Amino acid sequence: MGRRLSDNITSRYVEAANKMTSKKARRKIVAYVESYDDVFFWRTVLSRFEDETRFFEVMLPSKKVLLRGKKSVLMNFIDGRVGPDMIACVDADYDYLLQGRTSMSKKILESPYVFHTYSYAIENYQCYAESLHNVAVMVTLNDHSIFDFSRLLREYSEACYPLLVWSVWAYRTGRYTEFSITDFDRIVEMGGLNIQSVKTSLDHLRHKVERKVKGLRQHYPKHTNEIAALDKELRELGVTPSTTYLYMHGHHVFDTIVVPILTKVCNRLRMERETEISRTAVHRTQMHNEMSCYENSIADVKTMLKKNMGYLFCPLFQRLQKDVADFLSASELPGQRELERETEVLGSGGVATARE
Repeated sequence: MGRRLSDNITSRYVEAANKMTSKKARRKIVAYVESYDDVFFWRTVLSRFEDETRFFEVMLPSKKVLLRGKKSVLMNFIDGRVGPDMIACVDADYDYLLQGRTSMSKKILESPYVFHTYSYAIENYQCYAESLHNVAVMVTLNDHSIFDFSRLLREYSEACYPLLVWSVWAYRTGRYTEFSITDFDRIVEMGGLNIQSVKTSLDHLRHKVERKVKGLRQHYPKHTNEIAALDKELRELGVTPSTTYLYMHGHHVFDTIVVPILTKVCNRLRMERETEISRTAVHRTQMHNEMSCYENSIADVKTMLKKNMGYLFCPLFQRLQKDVADFLSASELPGQRELERETEVLGSGGVATARE
């Protein structure tokens, strides 16, 4: 048993604390997340389920040792502690696509008290294609649509999909040292993408992917049927060629694909707005005043992208919210907690007393 009080906090502990409050007080459900950056995202997931009977408190298990990407630390912390009043919320990474092939994936997918993003990470949601024009408007305050973000990410995804299948296969079969996510990221980089010559960059990407896939097929000639079966399984899990970017390494998609292209688009929109101010100003003083006002109103691309909530309309996000709704419905069924306690007693070798 841990020495600190926080070492012994479990769902049962939170449940007991809830019972000590007024009957009219709302039930508190503690939701543990991986890092500071995850707090706001999971607040957007859970807030819609708060009402006069319950509320969520999103928090980190330890402010001292829990750092970004330490999902294993979080899972070790909550092991044996989660329940109706304490849940864990994590990035899916590849664990959803691995479908229980590893201990971590199995733990995340089988526990009714662990929720995952379905997408690789929250950064993938922040890069949701259909929301990027709105991000550009937030940055520049210019609603002129000059670039098709949805088409770019669709074609980028379709080009990357065959390689994603091989990447997931490598991690399912323990061959990730031979073809790691880092290797995958390096191949699907777009380089200096020019918004006026996107086709050239996409054609180069397709060539790189085709060359790598051909090499993998030659290196693993006996696993062709496995790859075909995995392709079919991934599609059944919801992975489609046009949405591959949602299941790829989130930081790669955010930092090397979306931020660079969004920055270039926003620079053009900003120049467009500044040119308009210069052209329509009656005199120099008015121009300087308007320009100063505009510059003070525009924002940074990365900051706005991290605040982007357009993913609320993403089917994956809605699937995640359905999981939370199902959990709350199950945890509030009459006699549910009593049944869980009896199961715990039986599982520990004790004797459960039959109810009248």
